[in-house]
Amino acid sequence: QVQLVESGGGLVQAGGSLRLSCAASGRPFSRYAMGWFRQAPGKEREFVAVISWSGTYTTNYEDSVEGRFTISRDNAKNAVDLQMNNLKPEDTAVYYCACRRDGAIVVVTTAYDSWGQGTQVTVSS
Repeated sequence: QVQLVESGGGLVQAGGSLRLSCAASGRPFSRYAMGWFRQAPGKEREFVAVISWSGTYTTNYEDSVEGRFTISRDNAKNAVDLQMNNLKPEDTAVYYCACRRDGAIVVVTTAYDSWGQGTQVTVSS
């Protein structure tokens, strides 16, 4: 069982930036697809970004974050980051890291095998 631990959340003003990190245990990390999802109060968990296994480094983003968020991975550290720029109040949510063992780019929550506990991101207007 892969364990995922998120960090880096916090409170930021609109237009600001945050960098989320997710540390993963288990091997082979380089073969996993890693995704970020978020859940706002009263809403369902939704896809944010995903990066494929290290053979291709393919990425995919939800439309509203495209151009503002960047997902990256560091296999030496077993970590995946989410750089969030130009944050908006509607980005406020709990952000979750997740992994998919087969390495494929998938945007649905049910396709992921392991989840972290989440980290709160609050963007004030």
